[in-house]
Amino acid sequence: MLLQVWTLASAQAMDEVPSNAVRISLDKVQKLGVKTEPVSLRPVMRSIRAVGTVQVDERKLYIVSQKYEGWIEKLHADVTGQWVQRGKPLMEVYAPALVLAQQEYLSAVRAEEALKNADPETRRTTSDLAEGALNRLRNWDISEGQIKRLHDKKTVSKTLTIPSPVSGVILEKTAIQGMRFMPGDMLYRIADLSTVWVVADVFEQDMGMVKEGQSAEVTLNAIPGKVFQGKVAFVYPTLNAETRTIKVRIEMANPNGALRPALYATVQLAAPTDGGGTLLTIPDSALLDSGSRQVVLVERGEGLYEPRPVRIGSKGSGYVEILDGLKEREKVVVRANFLIDAEANLKAALGHFSH
Repeated sequence: MLLQVWTLASAQAMDEVPSNAVRISLDKVQKLGVKTEPVSLRPVMRSIRAVGTVQVDERKLYIVSQKYEGWIEKLHADVTGQWVQRGKPLMEVYAPALVLAQQEYLSAVRAEEALKNADPETRRTTSDLAEGALNRLRNWDISEGQIKRLHDKKTVSKTLTIPSPVSGVILEKTAIQGMRFMPGDMLYRIADLSTVWVVADVFEQDMGMVKEGQSAEVTLNAIPGKVFQGKVAFVYPTLNAETRTIKVRIEMANPNGALRPALYATVQLAAPTDGGGTLLTIPDSALLDSGSRQVVLVERGEGLYEPRPVRIGSKGSGYVEILDGLKEREKVVVRANFLIDAEANLKAALGHFSH
């Protein structure tokens, strides 16, 4: 009776093993270095690759122009590409309107001091004149330090020093010593490069997976081997009809100035698939892909491996989604699977030859 039960169980076990299974001796398994991993549920992150360029942060771009007509007497910042410090002089200018405004202010201040014991109406009038002259100077962007120096020394300056509004690099300079400038003329264009933008082109099919706040890794051909970290700050609302791409802006810190405008950059964005849910996956090294057919080797026992076709879905983070063909916790070969597959094919070929 016991023998009959054992025989029935053995027959059922043999029926479960598919005919195309490959049996390899345990000694050969060790020599080949066969390794298996279970099929499991995990979130899969898809890597989105895009190319772009380093650009100036538009919010830190400054234009130096004046609100009056004048002449440049002396240039302190006279080279494009020069680094300038906030508050340090860019140039010294002569403007007849500024000289006149200084004279009016000093005259009003002297009158105010001379009539400080006059009647209230007279004092109010002289105070209003002084205040009006002071406001004209301020409206022409004369600094408080220069106004205080004018008030204390009571001396009109022929030239006025124009300071840099920001610490940064001169991107463009039209100012030339001795030239005449008009109100609104651009004399300098200065950029603060402590932070920069990387503007990348993301393909149309990937745009739905790019969100603001998403982390990004940036590499540059000019700085091989170094990876810069940034975040997606803005996804542009329009699509380029010719390239079928959408622009994505990544903000990056640039404390040492290594990220220079116009450098080419490669961007990697990690995006969760299927809204970030868990998927049935295997390591991508377990997949044997011929192009038209995808197969994995499933461990059915010690030294016994079953080639099984599967249907795959998303790929990312070193894993492949399995849509059909495997169940959770089944073990698949992730190392030496090509050698096992080659041996199975050889045995099948020899079998056909012998037949």
